[in-house]
Amino acid sequence: MAFNGTAPNGQPYSEKSKMTAGLLQIFVGGLGIGRFYTGHTGMAIAQLLTCGGCGIWSLIDGILFLTSNDRTDSQGRVLRP
Repeated sequence: MAFNGTAPNGQPYSEKSKMTAGLLQIFVGGLGIGRFYTGHTGMAIAQLLTCGGCGIWSLIDGILFLTSNDRTDSQGRVLRP
C-alpha cells in the first residue's frame, strides 16, 4: 500500500509508518526494535543496552510515536500516518 503525499513541512513522507514504529517500541522496545526500524541506530543501541530504560523509556517512546505527528526517520522525513 503506497501512501503518496507530503508532510506538513512540504517534504515527502517517509516509507516508514508511525503505527508500526510505535507498536514495535511498545512490545519489543527493550531491544530498540522500533528505533532500528526508523533508522535511529545509535538510539536503538542505547535502548538495547539499557533494556529500553527498564521498559519505561521504550513505553513512553512508543506512545509518542503513536500520538505525535512530527516523528521522523533517520533521514528527517516525517513518518507516514
